[in-house]
Amino acid sequence: MNIRIKNQFDLMGKVAVVTGASKGIGESIARGLAEYGAKVVVSSRSQESVDAVAKSFRDDGLEATAFACHVGEEAQLRQLVAKTLERYGGIDILVNNAAINPFYGNLENTENALFDKIMNVNVKAAFSLANLCYGHMKKRGNGSIINIASVEGLKPSHGLGLYSVSKAALIMLTKVQAGEWGKAGIRSNAICPGLIQTKFSAALWNNEGLLKQLTQYLPAGRMALPDEMAGLACFLASPASSYCTGAIFTADGGHMIAGGFNT
Repeated sequence: MNIRIKNQFDLMGKVAVVTGASKGIGESIARGLAEYGAKVVVSSRSQESVDAVAKSFRDDGLEATAFACHVGEEAQLRQLVAKTLERYGGIDILVNNAAINPFYGNLENTENALFDKIMNVNVKAAFSLANLCYGHMKKRGNGSIINIASVEGLKPSHGLGLYSVSKAALIMLTKVQAGEWGKAGIRSNAICPGLIQTKFSAALWNNEGLLKQLTQYLPAGRMALPDEMAGLACFLASPASSYCTGAIFTADGGHMIAGGFNT
């Protein structure tokens, strides 16, 4: 049998860097990439946490290395890239997943310092790390950047305005990267998750009344698990998505269409 399509999902020999990979969506994406054959650099702020994740991957026969990195620190981003190159000799896939949302409230109550902090981690870090990887991807003639945005960057919710602004900026960064770097063989796409059961969103799903209200609103009728984001990321990392760039993919249980179908 001539297998033409299945092999396009193969990531053997590829090197992937995943930020915010110590838990939740980042960990699931990192595992998915490793299961498809990639050599994965698991990164987050705590060395202890990423060591544990990388060990769990290796225990399952996967290739993984752990490098701690606070994405809000430019020097640490440079070190992350340098260590990856030293360990694996190149970078093919970058998943910008690390993000923060330390504030719930209206814009007029937001301090400038908090605005700077959120934009620094959620947008500037993705910008800087992609720029640091650009030359190495260009040298290889291909690369896939996957920016983990949010449906909040497409349709803001009350109290999450500043987070929404940062994710909207990340979505536009994705499109600019795709436009400027496409001729170098580098693709950039964004994933916009909806309500996912992670520590990051615990304030929503730990509130039983609020969770019931949210899930009743969704066509899918439930929130998602982190592993449900991994398949889309693996597709975007692989040659199977070779004609996808500058695209914004929602994985939201129907959140973006929900209002028009409620009766």
